[in-house]
Amino acid sequence: MQGVLCNIAIRSVLNGQMSFCKFLSANDTGATRSHQSGVYIGKPTAIILFDELGRKGENKEKWVKIRWQNDLETDSRFIYYGRGTRNEYRITNFGSHFPFLTPDATGSLLVFVKRADDEYQAFILDREEDIDFFLETFGISPADTNRIIDFGGVKESVREQARIEQFIASLAEDFPDSRAMAEAAREIQNEVYNKVDLVVKEPDRKLIDWIRTEYSLFRAIENARYGSLARRGFETLDEFLALANTVLNRRKSRAGKSLEHHLSAIFDANGLLYESQATTEGNKRPDFLFPSRSAYLDRSFPTEKLITLAAKTTCKDRWRQILNEADRLRDRPKFLCTLQQGISPNQMDEMEREKVILVAPKQYINSFPEEKRDKIWTLGKFVGFVKEQEGR
Repeated sequence: MQGVLCNIAIRSVLNGQMSFCKFLSANDTGATRSHQSGVYIGKPTAIILFDELGRKGENKEKWVKIRWQNDLETDSRFIYYGRGTRNEYRITNFGSHFPFLTPDATGSLLVFVKRADDEYQAFILDREEDIDFFLETFGISPADTNRIIDFGGVKESVREQARIEQFIASLAEDFPDSRAMAEAAREIQNEVYNKVDLVVKEPDRKLIDWIRTEYSLFRAIENARYGSLARRGFETLDEFLALANTVLNRRKSRAGKSLEHHLSAIFDANGLLYESQATTEGNKRPDFLFPSRSAYLDRSFPTEKLITLAAKTTCKDRWRQILNEADRLRDRPKFLCTLQQGISPNQMDEMEREKVILVAPKQYINSFPEEKRDKIWTLGKFVGFVKEQEGR
């Protein structure tokens, strides 16, 4: 259940001039030795800071008021560093004893809203329920943060959009189930971009490409089914949420399975032996069990060749759910694949003590604390490890 702060953040975005969200990285929160002063803002979102972007060779700045968590107000600075080797935008000057950008905030979602030229609001959502609800409300994939929030839908290429519209026209039902949706997204992405070989050569990149296309597809179907109703507009936030609640349950059920479906496709393409949702003991069901349930139940099969992988889109708190999914592997490493960007050093220390190894897309590794990055496996590394264990 989302909290009050999440609903306030949603209302602020709806009423603001422009907004974006991003997962706070270790550099943003000071959880790494390479910490730079202030929150880093990527170039695609720098338009929310300055009407005209900075020019290389010059620094520029702007002072604004930011109200944090709908409570604390700071006189802060937007700055563009363009001199020397630097070419980046940051938000700085939060005042002494600022409570919201501590190392434990790493991996939280920053929602930043422009209210007027020099007036902004900012929210840091650290509860997974709030993060999921916010992203689902605006149809944003975890892979598509660090961008201006676009109410008009994702800007896809002409060919991709045409292929999506063709798929929607072919539907006999309102919404396909999660497996059919994921499969259609892969087919569309593979057909449009013709990079099928990446599923073996660069599985990390392919996973993100598929997830982005699936979010575009899902939003397009929603628009086709509910667009005319939504375009009439909303007089109150309650009216907006009334419509949103009719589709959010569908989004949640699809999002919860999306990562699993795409991982299965990657494992199939790489020839791995596995079972998904196989029962180990009692009602325990790891998301993926390598090589099979029969091997797991065979006490003569070497325990060191058994592997489990959990799939969780976000895992700031949910990672503990995987600790007891397979009794035979209680003292063995437990792998967890996630799209989470950034986790606090304290939580990563706790994961390490529990023998949990994070598996994250290669593109996301730099969002984690610097001293922990070498402990995180890319998806490509995990696939290679399983191939080796299975003698492939």
